[in-house]
This record gives sequence, structure tokens and C-alpha cells, in this order.
Amino acid sequence: MNLKESIQSKKLPEHIAIIMDGNGRWAKQKGRLRAFGHENGAKSVKRTVETCTELGIKHLTLYAFSTENWNRPKLEVQTLMRLLVSSLKKEIKTLQDNNIKLAAIGNLKLLPKKVFNELNEVMDQTKFNSRMTLTLALSYGSREEILNTVKEISIKVKNNIISPDDIGESIINEHLYTQNLPDVDLLIRTSGEQRISNFLLWQIAYAELFFTKVLWPDFTKEHLYEAIMEYQKRERRFGKTSEQLN
Repeated sequence: MNLKESIQSKKLPEHIAIIMDGNGRWAKQKGRLRAFGHENGAKSVKRTVETCTELGIKHLTLYAFSTENWNRPKLEVQTLMRLLVSSLKKEIKTLQDNNIKLAAIGNLKLLPKKVFNELNEVMDQTKFNSRMTLTLALSYGSREEILNTVKEISIKVKNNIISPDDIGESIINEHLYTQNLPDVDLLIRTSGEQRISNFLLWQIAYAELFFTKVLWPDFTKEHLYEAIMEYQKRERRFGKTSEQLN
């Protein structure tokens, strides 16, 4: 029996989020520039999207570019932006053929105009697709997201649009970038690092965390199967006891 056949279709995570780490180290190990790692990392993105679609995952969110990544060398940032535009142009037909909706979260106004326009064009063309939602976290930082949420809610309270007594999880969710997404069920991070790196801090409150030493360009569908199988072994109690669940 192969790994895919071991996955229980009725216990799939609804929302998988991935911190795609290790492109630079992968390239360095091969004596190449970091750009070579990012180019091969893009191939892993394609494999992962295809695999999630085949399995029936409803939501896949990829940490593509953080707010902190703007501090990287200018040439590397330009390479990442170039790759993003070329990938969007190249994959639009694949997204349409597979009924995949593209979405994006983050401080998108900081993106170069060409990237911003291309991104919005693809999102507009795929907005009615319903098989899976692929969300790219671009110029994204969770602390900034939460800070903006607090500010927006505060303004509404000040203007008597909402009452402080009405503020609960649902109100906060409505003001996050991810307002149209369910909470994350499974968070995967590649490259051996075991930290969250300011990614979806609110949304992963009860997510199962899976860390792998595999560098992102080497991440295959078998590695994704392994992460999902590990997820399916875990008991998700959400604060309850095992006895209550049984």
C-alpha cells in the first residue's frame, strides 16, 4: 500500500498552511545562488498545490513573502517578485482547469505595481472557482495583521458602530486578512526550523504543528502525505478530555 492509500479521506484537514523554508540553504548546498533555490521552490509549490487538489483539501495557505523579507538583499527580493509574476502568468490555466480560486493576504499595497496588478488579475479570473482556495501570504506579518485589526475595531467602537460588549472572536475574525478562511488545521514548516515566524498567530491557535527537516525544494507529495498521516494520528481535543471525545 502506498502512502496516499493510507490517508483517511474522512479525516482530512480542511485548511493546511505551510511555511516554505529552506530555498537558500538548498541552493547553497549545491554551490548555487539563492535565486536557484527559489526557482526550484516554485516547482515544489506546483507539486503541493496539485497534491492538495487531488486529495480534496479545501484550503491551502502558503507563506510566500513576509513583511520581514523586504529587508533581504535587493536582488533577492527582485528575483522573488519576478518569480511570482511569471508563476502567476504560467499557472493561470492550471488554476482554471482545476477549479482553484487564488486569494492573497498581507499588506499587498507594498508589492511592486506589476506584481500587484498581475495578482489581482489572476484573483479576479479565478474568484468563482470552488474546488480549493489557494491563498498566498505576501508581504504578510501576523502581528501587523492583529495590530490593524485592533485599530479598525477601535475606530468602530469610537464611532459607535459596534459596542465593546459585542467584541468576541467572531468580530476579530471579521477584521483579519483571513476573514473568508477557516482556522488552520495543520501547519507544516520545512527545513528543520521549529518556530512560527509571525505566521497566522491567531488562526493557528488549535492547529496541529508538523516540522520536517526536508528543505522546501525537496518537499514532495510523499512528504505531504506523511504530514497528513501524522495529523490523522493525533487526537484533537480543543480543550476537552479524551473521555469527553469518546
